[in-house]
Amino acid sequence: MADAPEKKIIIGVDDSGESLYSLEWTLDHLIIPMKGTTTEPSRFKVILFHVKPPATHVLRLAGPEIWSPPLVAGAADVLTRVESDIKRMATSVAKMVTDICERRSFKDFEVETAEGDARDLLCKAVERHKAEMLVLGSHGYGAFKRVILGSVSDYCAHHAHCSVLIVKKPKSSTAH
Repeated sequence: MADAPEKKIIIGVDDSGESLYSLEWTLDHLIIPMKGTTTEPSRFKVILFHVKPPATHVLRLAGPEIWSPPLVAGAADVLTRVESDIKRMATSVAKMVTDICERRSFKDFEVETAEGDARDLLCKAVERHKAEMLVLGSHGYGAFKRVILGSVSDYCAHHAHCSVLIVKKPKSSTAH
């Protein structure tokens, strides 16, 4: 009897605690328990999908003063530094999520990085990989922040052509 085709799960990852928690939760509750042992292959291929924001988007969020006349002369330098920081962050995210998987002896994963709007790119990745499930962490934004910043998980829950699991990180019982 031939093995069943490999099913794919995409986990949206970034450097937030919520995102890393959703990866750990998924590995601990859905992926690794199904393996039985660390030597048995998983029934799922996991794609850890990180979306980098375009540098121009980051600069736009910094406000219009960044484009005021005294700074326009150095705008190319600022753009280069922002792009470098975004690339460095993507490398850091890839290392963090790889370390999480390796600490759990999970090897059936790949890290993929794209640049653009996370909502659109996650939904397109679901289509391209024919994913069975999309897992996202919840930042727990209130209504006002969701209106201003947008909710990636809410968008994907309505537009992704697969099941979407939104993992909420428990609130800490200790005050900070």
